[in-house]
This record gives sequence, structure tokens and C-alpha cells, in this order.
Amino acid sequence: MSNIAKPFNGALNTIELRDLILVGAGHSHVQVLRSFLMQPPVNCRVTVIVDRPVAVYSGMVPGFVSGQYRTEELEIDPVPLARRAGARVVFGHVTHIDAAARCVHVEGRAPLRYDIASINIGSTVAGLDLPGVLEHALPTRPIGRFNERIAALDDTVRADVRTNGNKPFRLLVAGGGAGGVELACCMNARIRSLGATPDITMVHAGTQLMPGSNAGLASRVARALTARGVRLVPERRVASVDAGSARLDDGSAITFDALLWVTGAAAHPLGPASGLPVDARGFIKVRSTLQVDGHDDLFAVGDCAALMEHPGTAKAGVYAVREGPFLTHNLRALLDTRPLKPYAPQSDFLTLLNLGDGTAIGAKKGFSFEGRWVMRWKDRIDRQFMHRFQLLANDGSDGPAVAMLPAMPASMNMVCGGCASKLSQTALERALGRLDAPPAAPEVVLGLADADDVVAYRLDGGELMVVSVDFFRAFCDDPYLVGRIAAENALSDLDAKGVAPRWAQALVAIPIDAGDNEGEEQLFQVLAGARSVFDRRGVRLLGGHTGRAMDLEVGFSVQGTAAAGAPLARRRGELAVGQKLILTRPLGTGVLFHAHMAGRARGPWIEAALISMQRGNGAARDVAARAAAATDITGFGLAGHLVSMLGGGAFAARIALDALPTLPGAAELMARGERSTFHPDNERMSRALAIDDAAQSNPRLPLIFDPQTAGGLLLAFDAQMADEALTKLRAAGYLEAIVIGEITAARADGAAAEIVAGMR
Repeated sequence: MSNIAKPFNGALNTIELRDLILVGAGHSHVQVLRSFLMQPPVNCRVTVIVDRPVAVYSGMVPGFVSGQYRTEELEIDPVPLARRAGARVVFGHVTHIDAAARCVHVEGRAPLRYDIASINIGSTVAGLDLPGVLEHALPTRPIGRFNERIAALDDTVRADVRTNGNKPFRLLVAGGGAGGVELACCMNARIRSLGATPDITMVHAGTQLMPGSNAGLASRVARALTARGVRLVPERRVASVDAGSARLDDGSAITFDALLWVTGAAAHPLGPASGLPVDARGFIKVRSTLQVDGHDDLFAVGDCAALMEHPGTAKAGVYAVREGPFLTHNLRALLDTRPLKPYAPQSDFLTLLNLGDGTAIGAKKGFSFEGRWVMRWKDRIDRQFMHRFQLLANDGSDGPAVAMLPAMPASMNMVCGGCASKLSQTALERALGRLDAPPAAPEVVLGLADADDVVAYRLDGGELMVVSVDFFRAFCDDPYLVGRIAAENALSDLDAKGVAPRWAQALVAIPIDAGDNEGEEQLFQVLAGARSVFDRRGVRLLGGHTGRAMDLEVGFSVQGTAAAGAPLARRRGELAVGQKLILTRPLGTGVLFHAHMAGRARGPWIEAALISMQRGNGAARDVAARAAAATDITGFGLAGHLVSMLGGGAFAARIALDALPTLPGAAELMARGERSTFHPDNERMSRALAIDDAAQSNPRLPLIFDPQTAGGLLLAFDAQMADEALTKLRAAGYLEAIVIGEITAARADGAAAEIVAGMR
């Protein structure tokens, strides 16, 4: 990069923040986040890396299987929890951790450096490498995927009932630990609720059920299973699995309609892949302080870890829950250079097993007990734990945890970034209108007077140079994603013209309060994110300029060429009455990221928005090149860019709100009054629109004013070409591309466009 700015010498002092990375959002890490929400650590930036936007509480999974709980009741969304704790969230799969270099490597992106890191990723299931298991069994890990497959199994059971009538549904359960016992009982209840007769067999390797438990509990559990018709096959292991049949280690076979694989914990591959010290089974070795052996700046907790001082500790969620406060204390202590506290697992813990019919078995200190009161006790314990972390309900409304938390600081409702951080359209037009007309330049094809998305000028050989520049304040606190999406956003203008981009230059402003190390890391992450886009699309990043600003700001100037005489799609183009208007991607990024920065958007919504934003418009470029008119949808929203496309009033348009594709959660947030800070500026465009009565009350109306970052394309096609264009767009991956309206004759009332509820 050229012209590197000197360090800021104003009143603000630069502070080198320490980076704490939490790998995973397991039972311990959500407790850390909640503690940091209540009392933030000083001079520390926290990052949470999750491979799924929702974590599932394992203790309530059997209750979900039996129908006692809805899916959302056993889910913890770590994303709003992290945001309200001031932590950034990275969606991705961690491939390995370089403890020597103190870097976490995430698939598909630049590595993340840390000063302190912690691993809480659980375990996997033993025996998945046996022949046929992955193809024909339902393993209990990962839990989220298991829940989805259990729900899908309902269709199999119903189809079996329709086809075979009263023929029993044969379920084989591999594993006789606590998980196998609970799932056998709860699947018994689920199958019966679907109108089928369960025929359940449990194969387990031990001489008794519940390995490690006392004989009294094992006997009670065996009686409970037998009473529910479960056949027990002890001292046997499944050796291989085929479709509908499992072969045991003694050569016998058991046929099944479904096979649940609950064979106990196996080590997560991350520890061995990272070269961390592991025990004989591959679990990460940690000291009593929960620090990885030989690495004081790296912690591991829960089922992925093995306590060196307590090697016989079982793999059970109760330990991850109990480790949470110790981990929180020790992370804070290490940050503050205070003594760490040793953790010792309890020698005996309360065991509560859901039997699926409203009763449960409990055990403590050698005694076991059973009844409905035990299930009520278990339910109360589980719900109390979950309610501490469930900030948002499925529809995004406040969850039970919100009432327990302090009020959010006003700083959380910050001015939006991305393409929502720009001058209003009317102010821009007024400023440009005050300028004198530019001198005549015959080589200029698109310039200041054309108000298009790009500039274009003719080179000496007749070839067109097409140039665009985009620059915005960071819309989230992940500089890699900011760089990646800023690159897609900048390329979008050339994509809308049907021009292949070839070169780029960067404009990056680093926050003035960032120290040198932090500034270096932010710049690296931004450029690495941008390069991941530019390199894939054959664009050469040539250089650029860096500076300092109040916040991270990123932009790119991009250039491409078009052959002499080649068509160049225009924003206003060659419109005609009857042309169809196609929107290639869904709306909603403005409201979603406004809510996200304040911890009011669900993780699955943000993950979906990021996927959409990173898709870009490159694959739609060839389709856009054939459009009668084309523009991309960015900060001025659909309404603003539509009015710009329509131009001077020779034509109008009709837009149907019910046809608009929307990102998950956008409509729900709009209905609750969430708005991007730039939304009111865009909403002034309503004065140029004719909005009919049905549209006025349509919940999607606000979305036409929502500022988009790296949004889709708005394309006008002659009616006979629109279907072909849609087919090509969907084949290119734009599955939500759709006709949202049409070009009409200019309206007598002068309105630029008519907004209606549905297509006529």
C-alpha cells in the first residue's frame, strides 16, 4: 500500500487491545459471554467463532425427541448474546489452532490472531468410522443436525404406518449410556404419538447399562426400559451397518427401520489436527486451571478436554456447565495478571434421566428415585439454565433472559455503517446540481452529467475504460468480512453494466484509537477479505491508500474495459412500457445489521444475510449486459434506485410488495419498528411514489426504503426475454430472483412509480 498515514497524534490515546477468542459456543462459553455482558473485561476484544448460528442444549434433546419441548426451547442463540457482550461473531469452521503462532485458522478466511483463546466445541460420537454407520445411522452429534434428522424421521414413520398398517416400527439403539437410555424411552413416546407401534432394541457393550453408575441405578434403568418394551442386548457391539441391517461383533444381525447411534463420546478432531497435547483417546489435555498443557494462553473445556489430574471424569454436559464459572474467572484473571483458580470435578453429581412419558429417573449419592416429580425437577433445572441465555425468541422478540440483564447502553444504537452511511440522495443531487457543467470531453461516455453508477471514457483505440468507486464505514466488527463485502459492493456497479472488472485500488481508514499492532491486523484482515473476492474473480489489487478515521472505513476503486462498440448497460437505458422489472436478490440488510449491532437480531438471520451479501453480482453480469436498463441496489434502497432508473419522467413503474424477496428476519424487525439510521432519509422518497391503500398497510412497504449493502441488481427486460433471464439467473445461483413489477407509461399525477400490494 502507498501513502501510509502517520500515527494519529490528536487527543485520543491508542491502546493495544488484547484479543480473546472463544472457539465454539458450548455450555461454558455462553456463561463467559453472559458474565462479560454483565461486566465487560477491560482493554480486551472478544471474538466468538461458531460453525452454526444456534447452539443446542444437550440436556433437553431427549425431551424434544419425546415432544415435550419445541425446537426453540432447547436452543441458545449465541449471536445476540455475544453482540450485547461487545463481542464480535465469526461464522466458520475452525480447521486448526497454531498455538505457537497464536493463530486460529478458519476455513475460507485469513487466520485470526489471539492473545488468549479458549476451546469449547464438545465431542463427536465413537464408531462413526465403522462400515456403513455414516450412511445408514442417525448419530447424535452434531446435536443440531441430529434434531433435524429426528424431525425428518417422522415422515418415515408415517409412511411406514400408511404402507404397513399395524406392523411395528423397528428402532435399533446402539449404546447403553445415559444418552441411549433417554433416547430409547423418548423415541418410544415419539413413535407412539405418530400412530405406530414401537419395536425397540438396544445393543450395548457393557455387562450393565449406564457404565460407571452404581448397580442400583443400572437396575432401575433396566426395569424402566423393559417396562417400555425395549429389548436389551448386552456385551455386544455393532460391527457394520447396511441399509436396514446391523451386523454385531458375534456375527448375528438385527434388522431395523431406523438406527440411533449413541455410542459415547469420541474426541473432536481439532485437538489432534492442531498438534495440541492429547490423551490416548485424542481429547485435549488440560491442567486443573483448564489451561491446555504447555500453553498458558490456551484453554479447553467441556467434552473436548481431558482433565489431567482427574483422568476418569466422564463426558457429561454437567461438567461443562460447572466449568463455566471457573473458566470465566480464569480468563479474567489471566487478563488482569491475577492468580488462577483450580477446578476439581464433583465426585458425584445429580443424574436425571427423561423417560419420555412425563416421568424421570434420578440418582444422587448412591440412591435412585423415579416419578413425575423427578421430571418436574429436571424440567425446572433445565429451563432455569436456558432462560439465562435465551435473549431472543424465534420471531426476534425479547426472550426470558432480557429481563435479567442490565439495560443496553445508548452506544449500542450506533449510526449504521455499510451503504447506509452515506449522504442522502436529495443532498447529493442538490450538491451536484450546484456545480457548473463540466467542460466538453468527447472521449467521456458516462460522466458527471449522466448520473450513472459508473464513469466510462473512450481510450485511443476505441476501447472503453469503465470505472467505479465505493467507500463505506464498517457495517460490522469483522474486518475480514468488511473487506470481502466492500469488494463485492464495489464490483457490483461494473457487474450491473455487464463489464468484467480487471483492476482495483483500495481506500482503507483505520480507527484512530487503534494501536500499531491492532491497525496492522485490521488492515491485513480487510485486504485478505478483499483479495479472497478479487483473486477469485481475476481482479488485480494494484495498491491504494490508507489513513485514519473515527471508525474502520473501507472502499475500492475498480476498473474494467469494454471493447469498442460493445453494449454498455445503462441505469436508465432503453426503457419501454410493458418491460418486466427483475430483482435478483432479497432485501433487508440495512435493518438486519442495525439490529445486529445492538444484539437484537437472531444468529440465523445474520448468517443468511452475510451469505447473501457475499454472493455478489458477478454471476449475474452476463444477464445484466442484455438488460434494457440495470442498476444495483445499495444505500438508497429499492425505491431510490428505482426512481433513478426511471429518470426524467418519460416512464413510470408499478411495484408489487408481495413479490419482494426478503431476507429472513427483515420483515419481523421492521414490524417491531427497527429501522436503519439511514432509513428516514430514504423514506423521503415516498413523496415521489403513489402508494395505494392496500400497500400502505402492507408490512413489506418499509423494505423498499431499507438501505442495502452489497445488494442485488434491478434489471428491466422486455416481456418476452424476462423468463429467459430468470432461468439464467436461477441457474447461476440467484434462486430468489423474481419479477417484482413492470414499466408503465408516465403517470398523470407525476408520481415516479406506483406501489401496490400484489400483482394485477
